[in-house]
Amino acid sequence: MTTPFYVPPEQLMKDRAEFARKGIARGKSIVAVEYDSGILILGENASGTLHKISEVYDRIAFAGVGKYNEFEQLRIGGIRRADLTGYAYSRSDVTAKGLANAYAQALGNIFTQEVKPYEVELMVVEVGADADDNRIFKITYDGTLFADRRFSAIGGKEDALLEALDADYDEGAPLTTVLGWAKAACSSLTENGVAPGEWEAAVVDRLNGRRAFRRLESAEIDEA
Repeated sequence: MTTPFYVPPEQLMKDRAEFARKGIARGKSIVAVEYDSGILILGENASGTLHKISEVYDRIAFAGVGKYNEFEQLRIGGIRRADLTGYAYSRSDVTAKGLANAYAQALGNIFTQEVKPYEVELMVVEVGADADDNRIFKITYDGTLFADRRFSAIGGKEDALLEALDADYDEGAPLTTVLGWAKAACSSLTENGVAPGEWEAAVVDRLNGRRAFRRLESAEIDEA
């Protein structure tokens, strides 16, 4: 009988983390920025059909970077969970915090128990009745959960994006201004900038009513 090959747990976790980070770094980062009546989510995406930013529930949106099929699977699972919670209890019981906690638990279990970790980072945002009630959650590949304010970023270049956004951010700015800041921050990290038509952006805006999510058209993004 052969002896199983032994790998120290700390080395195994380190190797899994490095593998996941490399996969995520190959994708394009996404930013979320608060503006006067909601939250903008923007990222580079040359595909017009494979969306990285989507609606989850009434006032909640989802964004993912990394391996598309993995974060798409998580997105669908989040929508099903939100629909079941809203049906069984109340629509007000569906919150970004609850979904973010569920995603964190799922990614944490996958990271520690499965052979291959998911190569994804997720963002869940919720627009509140006023700016103080806005919520921006970031979930990393190992299930670590962060609650951010004002702005956030996911992907391989998130530190540089946060630094660029922090230099420009002004609380209470309108959507067109915030959209310009977010585009400038993302464009600054690419050699030739981002071509028109290769942006994906959406908002969750409290002025839109119960269905707060709205996907921005290319013309609206390009004008910013």
